[in-house]
This record gives sequence, structure tokens and C-alpha cells, in this order.
Amino acid sequence: MSDNGHKTIEIPTTVTIRDLATMIDISPIDIIKQLMANGVMANINQQIDYDTAAIIIGEFGYEAKPSAPPESDLEKEAKELPRWRQLIADEDPEALVDRPPVVTVLGHVDHGKTTLLDAIRATNVAGGEAGGITQHISAYQVEHNGRKITFLDTPGHAAFTAMRARGAQGADIAVLVVAADDGVMPQTREAIAHIKAAQVPVLVAMNKMDRPSANPDKVKQELADAGLIPDEWEGDTMVVPVSAKEQEGLDDLLEAITLVADSTEIKANPKGRVLGTVIEGELDRSRGVVAALLVQNGTLELGDTLLVGTAHGNVRAMFDFQGNAVEEATPSMPVSVLGLSSVPRAGELFTVVESDREARDIAEERAEEAVSASRKPVAAQTLEQIFEAFQAGEVQELRLVVKADVQGSLEPITSSLEKLSAGEIKVNILHSGTGNISKDDVMLAAASGGIVIGFNVAAEQGAKMTADAEGVDIRVYDIIYRLTEDIEKALKGMLEPEIRKVSLGKASVRAVFRIPRVGNIAGCIVTEGELRRNADAQVIRDGEIIFEGPVASLKHEKEDVREIREGFECGIGLRGFDDFEEGDIIECFTEETVPVI
Repeated sequence: MSDNGHKTIEIPTTVTIRDLATMIDISPIDIIKQLMANGVMANINQQIDYDTAAIIIGEFGYEAKPSAPPESDLEKEAKELPRWRQLIADEDPEALVDRPPVVTVLGHVDHGKTTLLDAIRATNVAGGEAGGITQHISAYQVEHNGRKITFLDTPGHAAFTAMRARGAQGADIAVLVVAADDGVMPQTREAIAHIKAAQVPVLVAMNKMDRPSANPDKVKQELADAGLIPDEWEGDTMVVPVSAKEQEGLDDLLEAITLVADSTEIKANPKGRVLGTVIEGELDRSRGVVAALLVQNGTLELGDTLLVGTAHGNVRAMFDFQGNAVEEATPSMPVSVLGLSSVPRAGELFTVVESDREARDIAEERAEEAVSASRKPVAAQTLEQIFEAFQAGEVQELRLVVKADVQGSLEPITSSLEKLSAGEIKVNILHSGTGNISKDDVMLAAASGGIVIGFNVAAEQGAKMTADAEGVDIRVYDIIYRLTEDIEKALKGMLEPEIRKVSLGKASVRAVFRIPRVGNIAGCIVTEGELRRNADAQVIRDGEIIFEGPVASLKHEKEDVREIREGFECGIGLRGFDDFEEGDIIECFTEETVPVI
């Protein structure tokens, strides 16, 4: 209640008339009438600014107060990722102690990542020789000056991002491997994009310094151009020269890691709630389900009841990364455990619960929820929805992954996009590169709440499947101004509804038949999905679409049919096209309108 007796209502910077009416509990019609009295024509879903809203509610005996500015999307993400940090937020600060840093190593495929990891492992592994069971865990610990460091030996930045997309973030520090004789390559730039999106500290291991063609200054300049300015150039990225082959500079790299760790809050409560992340899982013929786990808080012990997604079970046996049987695992320690009911996914979080019954009940509940969720269509992160989220104060930027056919196209596109903005919403290009849209591009967008934009490129099949599963919007263009125009319209909330093709099925042309007074008919076998008579079709030859138009006729064994399913033969005629050839692919599709929300 304010001093003058008026009720005080918190109003955001913009609000719809419908929401404003709800706030002060009156009919939206009354607000529209009051706006008209003030010379403003508006409908129920229209946005009005704070000042207008304050004047209007003043007429009804209320006083406006600005609501707290919405938390930025980056601030939210920093708090939400990784989820296990949120789960230990209730731990007593006095009980938190330093734990070993967890390091992931990323880089271009030929720059020596595996050789570097093997060299570090061979010279610094904690605890001596391997134990009784020979096995491989994608993580290990080394010692440097009496301090432990955990390395995650993951397949690359795709796995790093897949974990982050599931709410986990196993790594505290990222080491980027760059070859001194090769420099920053496209895959290096991708890795940098993933590291920046994950918001983890990064240092660079400049490998292959033993080679005569090594050019450190060139590499440092390329790193600076990619946004990683070396500390000796007054930047904040440590660049450590190493030679994995000659085992030189490894101690300097480990020292650099401990320095970065000391400047970062890397703590846990060994006596607190047991939490961690799945590194990998597999089904072993002799031992059953084997899960490699990274403990991140608490102490995991033999006999504990584990809950991992929809899997559960007691820890029957536990081994360190060398295969030695252990009875407990403390924070930042990687272990493999036996006893889970099913194979968990990499990146899933695990916890310890009180009893088998509790674990089983929660796992069954999660399994039912997963089945229900699988029946619902995935809500894609479209341009329209991003603007809607901005209007609601949920996001502050539009995050894009941009791919183009050639560098000459990419540079003007990224330059144009970076100049676009609408009020407070900005464009943030997470990654840009040349070549087709890959699964990795989609995973980066998924983990960062962004969309993928392509110019004169195609999306690989794996990318399409991942986009469908993760709910990521992929938009491909062949004219630059249409691309930038779409983004600009989206930023201003004016984007037209999108017409999207939905594939129904495909057929392969096995023979071509000439029908008098009709023309050529394609004799086909349906290879996936189904063909429909009331749909449209496109003819694909050598990977290119040569015709698109409606289906004129569809027959199965001389009978007219409405649809024909996978595995069956059919004859198909297209309106306006009869130049079929054996080997052509006919894809049947419908068009759906994705409305502006």
C-alpha cells in the first residue's frame, strides 16, 4: 500500500493488456476503453510500455512500481549449469573443501590431443601400476606437486556439449590443444565456441613444439583473432608450449592447470549429499552393466543405493581408473561401478538414496514421465518463440550457429547479423563456419538455447535427427538478404508464419512405364514412411531436387489407393512431370504452417 492510499502494483517494462487486466483484477475491455479515451487504439494482446500502463492503472486507483529487471539469460544459465552445483547449494559453506579440478581436453583431430593425454598419463598417473582388472575408464587422475588433477578423456567437444545439454558439466577447466605447426583450424574454432558457451576457464596447450615448422607467434595471433588473447599479450588466456611426443612442457601444463584451479572456486563437501555425473555406460557380457562415474560431492561407498535417471541399483563393486578395487570414492574421483539395473547415458546425474524401494519408485516414475514426454511433439526453439521469451523477460539475446558454403559468404553474413538488434535483444553468434550443418552444430545450439542458420548448405541426416530430438530450429537460405531480413523481423517480433515441409516418406524408382494418353508412370518401392495421393512430392536425382509438384495418381497392383506404406511397390504419377529415370528418389511431403506465437 502506498502513502496516498493507492494499491501499488509491480509492472514490467512492457505488458499486454490482458496481463495488465489480470494484475488489477478488472475486465480487459475497461482498459481498452481507457486507452481509447487517451487516444490509443489497442487490442487485448497488444503490448504497452510501462509509462502508459502506469497512467492507465492510475485511473483505477492503483500506483505503478517498476518490477525488478529480469535476470539476463547468461546469468540464469550460469546458475542453472551445471545442475549438480545447484543441488549442493544447501551444503554448509564451512564444510566445503578444495577438491581436485576436473579437466577436459579439446582440439582439432590431428593436433595431438590423444598423444598429450597418453603422455600425461604415462608420466604422472597417481598410485603406481595398474591393478588386477584391466579396463579402460574415460577418465584418470594424475599428481603434480602432491595435488591431484582429474582428466576426462572424452571423444571431443561433441561429447562435452552433449553432457552440457543434459544439464551436467563435468569439467571445471578446458585445455585446448593447438598444433604449433598448423595453428587454429575449423575444428579448433568449433571447440572454442563450445568452451565459451559452457563458460569454463580455458588454457591452451601449444603442442608439437619439437617440429622445425613450429610457428608460435603465428598460432598466438590466430588464437587472439579467435577471441583467446594470450596472457603475454595482456590477455587472460595462458598459452603453454608443449611437445607430447618428446614429453616436454608437461609439468608446465599441469602447473598452469593448478594456477587456474586456484583462481576458481572448485569445492565440495566430502561428507555431504552424494552427487555426480555419468562419464559413460556399457553392458559387459561377464559383469553386466558397468557405469563410469565422476563423483562431484559427497563420498560414494560400496553398498550405496544409486539412482541414475531411470536406472537404479546397489554398488556391488567399485574400481578406480586403474582397475583397483576400492571401497569409497571422494569428490573429483572417477570410478567404474557394477550393480545398476540398466545402462545410463553419459551426462546424466546420479545421486544416492536411502533405500532400494525409494530408488525403484523414483526410477519407475521417471520412466513413465519419459514415455509420456515421448508422445508429445518437441517444442522447437523457433525464432518466434525466442522473441516471445524475450517479451516475457526470459532471454536477452538471440543465439545463433551460422554455417555457409564458403568463407566469402560467411563473413558478410556474420557481419550483417552482428549489426542487428532490437532494443535490448542482441545477436550472439555462438559459432560460425563453412560446410554442411552437422550434428555438432545442432548440439551446440541445443545446449545454449539457440538456433542454426545455414546459407547454401544442407543439414546432414544426423543433424536433422538430433534437431528433431532436441527441439532445435534449423533454417536454411539461398539469398543473404532474406536470411538477415528474417532475423531482423524476428528481433522486432514481425516474423511471418513459417511454411515448413514435413516429409511423409520416400520411394525409389525401379522402372518407368509408358501409359497411353497419360504419360510416364514411375514404378517404385517405398523405402521409408509412406506415400499419399493427396500430398505433394519432389523428385530427387543425384542429390538434387529436379521437380516439385502434386501427386496425380497412386496405384498398388492396378488399384487406386490413398496411401502406400514402406516395403510395398506402387505406381506413381506426378502432375506436370513424367521424365522419370531409374534410381530417382520420390519424396512425399506435406506443408505445415508454424504460426507466430
